[in-house]
Amino acid sequence: MSPAHPVIVAIDGPSGTGKSSTSRAVAVRLGLSYLDTGAQYRAITWWMLSNGVDVNDPVAVADAVDKPSIVSGTDPGGPAISVDGLDASGPIRSQEVTDAVSAVSAVPEVRARLVAYQRATAAAAPAGIVVEGRDIGTTVLPAATVKIFLTASAEARAARRSGELNGALSVAATQAALIRRDAADSGRTTSPLAKADDAIEVDTTELGLEQVVERVVTLVEEKRAAR
Repeated sequence: MSPAHPVIVAIDGPSGTGKSSTSRAVAVRLGLSYLDTGAQYRAITWWMLSNGVDVNDPVAVADAVDKPSIVSGTDPGGPAISVDGLDASGPIRSQEVTDAVSAVSAVPEVRARLVAYQRATAAAAPAGIVVEGRDIGTTVLPAATVKIFLTASAEARAARRSGELNGALSVAATQAALIRRDAADSGRTTSPLAKADDAIEVDTTELGLEQVVERVVTLVEEKRAAR
């Protein structure tokens, strides 16, 4: 791939569709950088919770949004994220953060700060980048080379997520939580979860990870060949 023609791959979709695993594997296969935008929203949520900010008060969240320093690594083999110089990759996956992240993500000032960071990161990637999230193809990088929207049945998504949590929540409870998260993310006013008009939908319900990765890699290579 020529650095003069970087490729930007936007992978969107709700939780439990395999976005992270797919995005990282595609980036590795294609020699691209990788950015997990959801981790950034989790990081800022974790900072708010750790610093006593009321995450259900949009004004308080907006007032504090510029205080933490958030840095995302772009190596798909070992993506990292730090908050004020501290490794936050573990703490941001807590249930407390999961329960609060939709409220924080809905605050326009939060999205403005992080979208600017995400665009700058993508522009700086020498060969190109795979960016995963919920509004990448619609808001963050609407001119992306390839846009993918991953879907899966609610049952399949809940089973996967419950497995990731090592059974900490039942599949039924996990499914209910995912449905609530979907409603919050799809219904927010600023940059809601949505499929871009020109995105290619890939249903991962009956597909293994390698099948999904192969399909996405093929789509990217076809687009590159046509440029």
